[in-house]
Amino acid sequence: MPVAVVMPKLGWTMEAGSLVKWLKKDGETVKAGEVLFSVESDKAVSEVEALEDGVLRIPPDSPPAGEQVPVGSVLAYLVRPRESAPFTALTVPAAMADAGPPATSHLAPADEWVVAGRKRSDTRPISPRARRVAAELGVDWAAIVGSGRTGRIVERDVRAAAGSRAAGIRVSPLARRLAEEADVDLVELAARAEGKRITREDVEAAIRERSVAIAPPAAERPTPEVAEPDAVAPGQAEREPLSAVRRITRDRMAAASRTTAPVTLMTDADATEIVALRGRLVQAAQKRLKLQPPTYNDMLVCLVAAALREHPHLNSSLEGDILVRHKGIHIGLAMDTPRGLIVPVVKDADEKGLWAIAGETARLVAQAKAGTVSAEDLRGGTFTVTNLGGFDVKAFTPILNLPECAVLGVGRIALRPVVDTSGERVIPRHMVTLSLTFDHRVVDGAPAARFLQTVKGFVEEPLLWLAT
Repeated sequence: MPVAVVMPKLGWTMEAGSLVKWLKKDGETVKAGEVLFSVESDKAVSEVEALEDGVLRIPPDSPPAGEQVPVGSVLAYLVRPRESAPFTALTVPAAMADAGPPATSHLAPADEWVVAGRKRSDTRPISPRARRVAAELGVDWAAIVGSGRTGRIVERDVRAAAGSRAAGIRVSPLARRLAEEADVDLVELAARAEGKRITREDVEAAIRERSVAIAPPAAERPTPEVAEPDAVAPGQAEREPLSAVRRITRDRMAAASRTTAPVTLMTDADATEIVALRGRLVQAAQKRLKLQPPTYNDMLVCLVAAALREHPHLNSSLEGDILVRHKGIHIGLAMDTPRGLIVPVVKDADEKGLWAIAGETARLVAQAKAGTVSAEDLRGGTFTVTNLGGFDVKAFTPILNLPECAVLGVGRIALRPVVDTSGERVIPRHMVTLSLTFDHRVVDGAPAARFLQTVKGFVEEPLLWLAT
């Protein structure tokens, strides 16, 4: 039986992906586990493996490279040797048509080709458990977009569809979350959609319509003191569509400002000891060429992980009315890449030593710059560190990376004149400004301030976190 190769769902918010290129050719025999094609989703380019053995058959009308394709869309098929692909039934040679239907044929017309009593065009990969739950709940799973690996429908998708069906609504997970954040009535949208699945674009359109509806009439608006400028004439400006990375950044930053109660605390830390420590670590790495010398970011990830062990409230997130305190400490490290800002995640950072973190971040940086970082490396962060010191920025206000409740911003390390503890003399010290933005819905000011104090103490006395 032919197996459909579909556009996989590589992240919770992914609704479409862009096919980068096929790594196997039409008619080529592939084994399970071999890479079939690469796909760009959100901020990563990932390679998709074959789940079964077979011969790859790519339909003539398969989406071309670079085109946005909805999750779950069929891109190709894996068939057994000498087995016909489903799309070959779409055309019948004239000689066969003149001769009439053959006495026996393993090909059925495209509109009658069925699998397990269901038209093939209506099927999607589904796990056995999800199929069983769908039968128990009476859910037609053919219309569900799966969230499992390679777009496979799993149990949670079926149960979510059952909840949507009970309300008479078909809506994507991203659209549902956006509607909840903006207080958009999904029932009203569903009635306007006339049975179509509600997407993010539908919710955003409803938000824009609401903004126009509540705006005062033109006669009631105050006359601006300065006339609005004329539209830029063609040829005087360059226009280009937002990239996938920029769209994701736009949506997440807008959601953070719209749904959170951000507060930023700042403090200066004496980084003289940590500067000296890094110098010694670099010298140690040079003696053993296989070691990756830790960067300041590596040291920050390590010390922040140690601080989060002492202050678990900052390792939390909010899911509706539920406060989630994460057991794992997964530190996201904001990176500037040719494709834009991305945040790879160092998983279980509190369980790794400094040298292990240095090796992992080196891998993430290289893959991020090459655009090959995996979707898995971009998921699951519970806290973010962002460092603009390399751009000579002293201090800034970082923006929350939802659903995380806090982010630490780090400025440049620079020599500044500091009055010593005796108060009698001024001495040069390496100083750094730390900025902690936290969601006041999740964490109060005092616990956040105590966490920032701990981070400051770890910067000033590195042995405190190296010994933990």
